[in-house]
Amino acid sequence: MNHTSIPGTDSSSFPPFFQNPGLSSALSPSNFIVQDFAVIMIVAAIMLIITYKLKQPMVIGYILAGMVIGPYTPPFSLIQSVETVNVFAELGIIMLLFVIGTEFPIAKLKSVSKTSMIVGIPESLGTLLIVFVIAQTLSFSFFDSIFIALAMSITSTVVTIKILEELNILRDSSSVLILGVLIIEDIIAVSTLAILQSTVVAGADQVSVLQISLSIGVVLAFIGSILILGSKFIPNALDKVGKTNDYALLLIVILGLAFGLAFAARALGLSVVIGAFLAGVLVAESKTAAIAKVITIPLRDVFSALFFISIGALMNISLIPLFIVPAMVLILSSFASKLVIVTGILQLRGYDKSTSLRTGLGLSASRGEMSLIIAKGGQDVGAISSSVLPILGVVTVVTTFMAPYIIKLGNKVKFSSGADDDL
Repeated sequence: MNHTSIPGTDSSSFPPFFQNPGLSSALSPSNFIVQDFAVIMIVAAIMLIITYKLKQPMVIGYILAGMVIGPYTPPFSLIQSVETVNVFAELGIIMLLFVIGTEFPIAKLKSVSKTSMIVGIPESLGTLLIVFVIAQTLSFSFFDSIFIALAMSITSTVVTIKILEELNILRDSSSVLILGVLIIEDIIAVSTLAILQSTVVAGADQVSVLQISLSIGVVLAFIGSILILGSKFIPNALDKVGKTNDYALLLIVILGLAFGLAFAARALGLSVVIGAFLAGVLVAESKTAAIAKVITIPLRDVFSALFFISIGALMNISLIPLFIVPAMVLILSSFASKLVIVTGILQLRGYDKSTSLRTGLGLSASRGEMSLIIAKGGQDVGAISSSVLPILGVVTVVTTFMAPYIIKLGNKVKFSSGADDDL
């Protein structure tokens, strides 16, 4: 399977897979931003009504809406500028990861149970290694394989939590374990993506131990400086702003922090993802965190919708049938590896079979927002080929659709009970 690299996000340099047919290179995104935004919102609203009626997660509706409006859906594209879509995607990534970060104050990160770390680290790394080997066997390039493996090693936090809430089992022992492991997975994913992107940006033709070590050093230094120094000043400053009771002022300050750290990360050759995530962590440390969440949720919903829609719009649906087989192989391999590793470790730690299986199925079921963010991150630095995005799009749609049924099945399975360890 031969692949060509995506040179960047500038549509003038896009290969045919990512070009908007008939789009003049002289056109600026600002020429059509209002028209494109209107089309995106109208089509998204229609698709969300359909998915709501079918009782499917919203992410599926967003991706399908993107496919409908994209430049590859016959008979013609409903959007005028691919650059506009990419701008929306970039904003969506920053806001989505910022809001995710607000759920992880430093105290919460420190309080993640020992069991969650014992399960989460080998589960993520083990799945990554297994899927990487399988992707290489399927003749993907090295960077295609590593980005696909990272994307497949991460469970969708948004989809999984929503399903657990709908089933009213969010406080079950298996659900508590799932939530703890999800935190570990998100941290591993964000950090690894930053390392991979900085390695690619550095221009290494081959990945060397020195290059990886430098990338890890930059990431750790950035994270450490933000968490150690930033946590001493930023939360207090936010609290002072919060005391004004001016929510508009607080929102602008928060957005300035989110986009400022995202820009700082990019200036250091890192992913905007890690800057936005750390901005959310700093906000979570402040006493105004609860208010910050409330006033940023509408922005999160809008921009996360734009991100998922943009992913759908950038997929060439005519090529998706070509990737059904590798997508299914990747789904089955990541599902099996996560299930075996999670249930095996929990069994070794003395958890009963029911809890072990429910936790394993919950963490194996869905891929979603982080998988697509990783794919977009690889595309942004020209590390992956044009096949990766539609493959992961297929993976996201299929696993998101199947996740409720898999988790419900696990919840129904009962074995003879045993003594559980403390979480």
